[in-house]
Order: sequence, then structure tokens, then C-alpha cells
Amino acid sequence: MTQELSDTRQKDTASMPRRRWLGAGVLAGTGLMATSARAAAGPSTATTDRVPMALPRTEFVYEAVCDLEPTLDLGQSPWGERRMVPIAGGSFEGPGLKGKVLPGGADRQLIRRDGARSLDAVYELQTHDGVIISVRNKVLVRPPKDGVARYAFSTLEIVAPEGRYGWLNDHVHVGTLDSLRPERAAVVIRVFRLV
Repeated sequence: MTQELSDTRQKDTASMPRRRWLGAGVLAGTGLMATSARAAAGPSTATTDRVPMALPRTEFVYEAVCDLEPTLDLGQSPWGERRMVPIAGGSFEGPGLKGKVLPGGADRQLIRRDGARSLDAVYELQTHDGVIISVRNKVLVRPPKDGVARYAFSTLEIVAPEGRYGWLNDHVHVGTLDSLRPERAAVVIRVFRLV
């Protein structure tokens, strides 16, 4: 009986398309393989076959250099150390837009117990023709560790008034974050839209 079940599992696994069952090895030995394979052959699989996977592409939107004031310590929380970094100003430029970073924004940071940093920056950009654009930039930064490179990527909520820069409201934006220290107390943020 055990050999028959094993043979059935092997046949079911061999007949499954690889991309549908990358996790099939996890189910082997649980007795769920045959049932799961039959369930996978239902309507949801047919839908997956009809709908091609569309990988997002990125287009460069702008690069901003944000000048920073000294960091303020906000104390410990149950999740780690809290900090706030006031934004003193700066500049930004990209295809079809340029201007300055307005002072008065701030980056609220949580230095997690595992060493990663969760950043939440809110600030405004003013274009060269006087339009104010609001930005909220949420970043996850993990320092390099055990041969794995530093990770610093973000999602941005960008809100522009209707008109010349209204196109900024119509995309999902992602970005990168890099420090310009010690040469300058600033960060460089590169923003891309998903298309």
C-alpha cells in the first residue's frame, strides 16, 4: 500500500507543470500531494494559463537630494529606537520637472531590533514654476550582512495638483535611497514609476 501511494505521488508530481508546483516538494510525504494536484487542475489553473504574467517595468521620474538637520532621538519603543531627521531643503530634477525640496519635512525612523531601519519621510517639493507636490516616502533599509549587499528600497505616495504635473498621480512609484555622508549631510533619492 505504501509503495502504491508513493508511485501515485511520483506520477502526479511528474504530470504537473513545473511553474504551477514549485512548492510540490513541501507537500511530498504529507499525503496531500495527490489531492492538491487534482485541485490545481481546476478552473484557477486554466485562468492562470490564459492570463500572461506581465512583469512591471520602471521609468525614471526624478532624483532628489535632501539636506538633513541633526537627528533627534525620540526614545525606545517596544519595536526599537525611534528617531526623527528634519529635512532642511534640497533640490530635485527629472525629465519634465525640477525644483527644490522645501524645508519643514521630516523622516521618522524606527531602528528595529534586528538592525534594519524603517523610514517614513513626509515632505514637499516645489517645482521651478511654483507648483507644490507632496511626497510620502516609506523606505526599508537593511545593512550589509553575511555577504548580502545593503538593501534600501522604497514606495512613494506622490500627490500633485491637477494640471501640468497631474501625471504623477497616475502611477505607482518606487525608489532607492543612498547617503551622501560624510561629504554632505544629505541623502539622494531616485524615483521610478512602474509602467
